[in-house]
Amino acid sequence: MENREKYLSFVVPCYNSESYMARCIESLLPGGEDVEIIIIDDGSKDKTVEIADAYQKQYPDLVKVIHKENGGHGSGVNAGLACARGVYFKVVDSDDWLDGTAYQKLLEKIRYYCKEAGGGEEKPDLFVCNYVYNHLEQQITRSMGYGNVFPAEKICHWSETGHFLPSQYLVMHALVYRTEILRQSGIVLPEHTFYVDNLFAYCPLPYVRNIFYMDIDLYQYYLGRDDQSVNEQMLKKRIDQQMKVTRMVIAGADLTKIKEKEPKLASYMYRNISIMMAISSIHLLLIGNEEALEKRKNLWGEIKTSNPKLYYKLKYASLSGWTDLPGAVGRRLTIGGYRLANAVYRFQ
Repeated sequence: MENREKYLSFVVPCYNSESYMARCIESLLPGGEDVEIIIIDDGSKDKTVEIADAYQKQYPDLVKVIHKENGGHGSGVNAGLACARGVYFKVVDSDDWLDGTAYQKLLEKIRYYCKEAGGGEEKPDLFVCNYVYNHLEQQITRSMGYGNVFPAEKICHWSETGHFLPSQYLVMHALVYRTEILRQSGIVLPEHTFYVDNLFAYCPLPYVRNIFYMDIDLYQYYLGRDDQSVNEQMLKKRIDQQMKVTRMVIAGADLTKIKEKEPKLASYMYRNISIMMAISSIHLLLIGNEEALEKRKNLWGEIKTSNPKLYYKLKYASLSGWTDLPGAVGRRLTIGGYRLANAVYRFQ
């Protein structure tokens, strides 16, 4: 690969992705010489290796392949970040893809801040774009945007942000970080752990000052595979990993200090913890056996002991409190609310 700075680094973690990775990579290639595509072969056992190597051979100035022992999604992101040469950095999962028109609009804006604006303007620390849920088998799509949160097409700061709706939170699919921000944050995702995208979308935020929102449907998020981590049965099976990441999110930042400088950011980060707690609590309820209910009780108890202020905020002043209602009736209400939300927003 040509040894020059790129404007945008894509990292594509792949594990046994032979049946769908080409769609992802083909959607990234139109970036041309301004981008690099880092394919991480995470110890695949199928033809992922051959497909990745073929792309590197065909596009040596665009594609770089890293073969490594299996370490999970977080390990792949870490490997990509370690060698990324782009001013900006984006993770694209191997079963997802980018919309071509929106992609070119994003690249045009990145080029402006990296090249045409020179040193006259501050670069955004974070680009935020819309993402789209794609239930291809059912021919259903749903765009998730942030027009009520961020002013479009201008740099803004946390103090200028609006109110997040219940269905809105910052997910990895929506974010394009300036690479230096990620490195300043020191983020290292845990290996052999699912749901680490929550850490990627949360832990670097205190290092972000300048935000640029583009009201474009960039990231196309595929839903429908039975083995996807967001599938309800997979969430129940991997509940211990979901809880691990929830604990790491809670420990990931001192929100009291952040609130002193950026109260709106702190408010969002509190809300993000609430969502993580709600997801853990609800899926423990869906499992429903004695062990799961004990884990749910212990998770809430840990927070109450270690951070009483956070506990009471989560319990009595946020969404997660509705997932810890007492008794059998409370459990039924929580599960019913979750089913209704999934029917409306189709996030699985």
